[in-house]
Amino acid sequence: MVDLVGTCPKDFWKEWIAEGDIAGTPESGQTWGWYTRHSYRFLIRPGDRFYVVAHGKLRGYAPVIGMDGPAILRRGGAVAVTIDEPIPGFRGLRKRWWPREVEQPFPDWRLP
Repeated sequence: MVDLVGTCPKDFWKEWIAEGDIAGTPESGQTWGWYTRHSYRFLIRPGDRFYVVAHGKLRGYAPVIGMDGPAILRRGGAVAVTIDEPIPGFRGLRKRWWPREVEQPFPDWRLP
């Protein structure tokens, strides 16, 4: 199991939220992709988590359902969580470095 983390650029935040199947909404059945050429994309498997960082904070994760070329795929089931530490944005992907047990619900995850 490898959970991965990616950064949503600040100038794409509103568009990313508008894509759909965000935390707290009903599942639409649509498949969504996080496109990357980073080599870590080959590590993730269905059932692993893909976490998103934006505006210096962990915002949540979605369960991975598969891969399609450069896209890490997800559907609904996103969960808004954060951790008690700032996370500066970064390029590419990272492996999750915190234990899942420290994750906390993040009801205001949409606010920059």
